Amino acid sequence: MINTIQKMFLGNSPSWYKSTIVVFLIINPIALIVLNSLNYNGEFIVGWMFLLEFIFTLALALKCYPLQPGGLLAIEAIVLGLTTTDNILHEIENNLEVILLLVFMVAGIFFMKNLMLTIFTKLLLKIESKTLLSLLFCISAAVLSAFLDALTVTAVLIGVTIGFYRVFHTVSSGKVFSDHGHDYLDNSLLDGAGHEDMEKFKGFLRDLVMHGAIGTALGGVCTIVGEPQNLLIAKIAGWEFIEFFMRMAPITMPVFVAGLITCVFVERFSIAGFGNQLPENIRKIFNDFDEYEKQNTTATHKAELLVEGLVAIFLVVALALHVAAVGLIGLAVIILLTSFKGITQEHDLGEAFHEALPFTALLAVFFAIVSVIHDQHLFSPVINFVLAQSADTQPPLFFVANGVLSAISDNVFVATIYINEVKAALDNGLITRQEFDNLAVAINTGTNIPSVATPNGQAAFLFLLTSSLAPLINLSYLRMVMMALPYTIVLSIVGFISIVFLL
Repeated sequence: MINTIQKMFLGNSPSWYKSTIVVFLIINPIALIVLNSLNYNGEFIVGWMFLLEFIFTLALALKCYPLQPGGLLAIEAIVLGLTTTDNILHEIENNLEVILLLVFMVAGIFFMKNLMLTIFTKLLLKIESKTLLSLLFCISAAVLSAFLDALTVTAVLIGVTIGFYRVFHTVSSGKVFSDHGHDYLDNSLLDGAGHEDMEKFKGFLRDLVMHGAIGTALGGVCTIVGEPQNLLIAKIAGWEFIEFFMRMAPITMPVFVAGLITCVFVERFSIAGFGNQLPENIRKIFNDFDEYEKQNTTATHKAELLVEGLVAIFLVVALALHVAAVGLIGLAVIILLTSFKGITQEHDLGEAFHEALPFTALLAVFFAIVSVIHDQHLFSPVINFVLAQSADTQPPLFFVANGVLSAISDNVFVATIYINEVKAALDNGLITRQEFDNLAVAINTGTNIPSVATPNGQAAFLFLLTSSLAPLINLSYLRMVMMALPYTIVLSIVGFISIVFLL
């Protein structure tokens, strides 16, 4: 029986990984007891242990989905008294809009896959320069994220990339393209191209999706609607859309330009794993697919594309005008698309939710770890140190501190903690209004820009890492970190210099 349980524990993940998780679960309570017996702050130290252990599960997401090992750590944190279920629920309630966005918006994007695939396939075939195509992906993601939401744009990127992958397998295996192309996401269908070309194709897709993901950060930092913490900071500071953009512009515009230059640079010189070209025989596969689509387009297919196009316009307008919470707009998209496309069976609807729900569960576990950070005041020493410095040095220090903490935890949580502390300092007369405004800018840019360093820094990056796309294109945690490294270095330096000299 014990052997059976050992085999079942965490499924097919490697034995060394299982052993490591077991060691984590055993050493945490022992460390807490020993540290408290020695009159050390055991909860604080073990809280940091939990945070680092959870990051470990994220780093090895391709070995085992982080929900299970991370969830075990979260349950143990509750048992050890490092947080409570009420506090976890409070964190989830504070982030309910993000959860609704994942549940409904991602599913809504699923029903737009035909339109997205048609548009991006034509772009892929017409733009032969990889550098120009990468730049286009980066700029498009940035502009969309500035007016929509980074998670929504990431869902589009994932849908488009999976569509490319599906087309390759479908055509290369001689099968007729189908809306149920997920059946063809199987590595047994590689007869149409050699292994070397397949690896190049995966690298090509990795490049595009990573440039797009970085683009969501470049655009997301600029406006109130780009990232969840932007809206929170704007509300506390009392800034409207235009004022927020103008206050951020001295930092965000140089960073945006630097990001585009970095995109071109890493592609032209094949830095950090970028620079993968699309093999000619695979380009031919996409040409064949495009010809097939032209010859077999029916009136129904054209009508579906028209419906998807009209709903896409509705989506952009609704998000830009903030007519409702993003998740509710996503629900409206699902209702409109499925109604007019005649998708009325429950199992056809359920397919659209497969991508987002595992990540939604993982996000709830993540909020449990965030609750540990909050309850044990893990970031308080950093906050107190920065607030103790002179007014001139506080903005750049806030930028650095926010960036480091956001990269290892979550930028929304870090921004929430910092902006509330700064607002309290303003209310208590410890800082002036001008100092508060400068610190608010530093907090917003600090939580948005350096946090591209790791997937757990931004929800959009974490969503990409844990999506069904990541294993298909060999996009691991460490690979994401390495590919983001040139951007992290350049954007962080430019952001820091801008705050020092332009703020």
